[in-house]
Amino acid sequence: MSNNGSSYPIFLDYQSTTPMDKRALAQMLPWFSDNFGNPHSAEHKHGWDASDAVERARAQVAKLIGANKREIIFTSGATESNNLAIKGCARARKRKDGRNKIITLASEHKCVLESADSLKSEGFEIIILPVKIDGLLDLNILRGAIDKNTALVSIMAVNNEIGVIQPLAEIGAICKEMDVYFHSDCAQAVGKITLDMRAMNLDLISISAHKLYGPKAIGALYINRKNRIAIDHLMDGGGQERGLRSGTLSPALCVGFGAACKISNIEMINEADRLKKLRDRFLSILQAQLPDIITNGSMDKRVAGNLNLTFNGIDTSELMASLTGLSISSGSACSSDNNNYSHVLQAIGHDPAVTVASLRIGFGRFTGDDEILNAANQIITAIKKLQS
Repeated sequence: MSNNGSSYPIFLDYQSTTPMDKRALAQMLPWFSDNFGNPHSAEHKHGWDASDAVERARAQVAKLIGANKREIIFTSGATESNNLAIKGCARARKRKDGRNKIITLASEHKCVLESADSLKSEGFEIIILPVKIDGLLDLNILRGAIDKNTALVSIMAVNNEIGVIQPLAEIGAICKEMDVYFHSDCAQAVGKITLDMRAMNLDLISISAHKLYGPKAIGALYINRKNRIAIDHLMDGGGQERGLRSGTLSPALCVGFGAACKISNIEMINEADRLKKLRDRFLSILQAQLPDIITNGSMDKRVAGNLNLTFNGIDTSELMASLTGLSISSGSACSSDNNNYSHVLQAIGHDPAVTVASLRIGFGRFTGDDEILNAANQIITAIKKLQS
């Protein structure tokens, strides 16, 4: 992202958040001021106009993932969507047919792992499957873990740290064959890779607007209507969003979210091609000067805008302190305390007792050629200095 002459560092943390696209921002601004109606006020024009804007946005979100707008529930973001999907679906399924087993991966986002873990006190069995060294799921292990008591499988589409893309269609086919609901945290996937809910046999997916150049504090949960997925609500109130998510929606946030989805729907494929070339060029510059770099996660099954790199013999805190010209995140914390070490990197075989530094590098819509050259030089300089 251009720094426009400011003193801000180069932004390479697109997995944590994305800068809002100004085209989406322009669409949402009037809904903060002149168009201030409550979308749930059904008796006057202020409310009707706000409701119409929300429904247009809902349709834009749905179109991006090949869904019907009635299958989209607005939430505050992917964390809420994950909680609603996992807890709500698990409880409803247990009440319906007694199934009490939930399967997920060791490399999932913490909100998925902790949502599942919280259900243990309600009598649910939680199965955490391993991933291979490349970060991908072994489908045979998944098939062997599913039994007649399995209610839900939750596997993220694109990993938020190492960027690997799980085989959603194959997982969905297994779940459909075994009559198991399939949920996916798609916060890092929507707007970056092509998703088709029907073809992938997805029952529930979680989305976050600020991961695709929309506003923060809004997301969505897709619920497959064809399969009549039952979900228990987590909040009581006015019964908005089909009774699943009570509370007044913000038309401004919904409009910004919808506009961001519309832009992604048009530009996603070309954007992914550009980012892949940018990423590969960046990696080749680093490898030419730092031949011992380790890339974490599959490079073939990977979202275009992600790299996760390990530098042996380097302390993470020292490396991060050296990279003041970059807004970048550490893929791990170099510590003997396992709780401070990336659980994703541990899942693919990293030993938290070994002193290594890892960087998660995220490229996005506003990353330029000059910025990746500058960033690569900063990393090379820092690594060589620390190695010496």
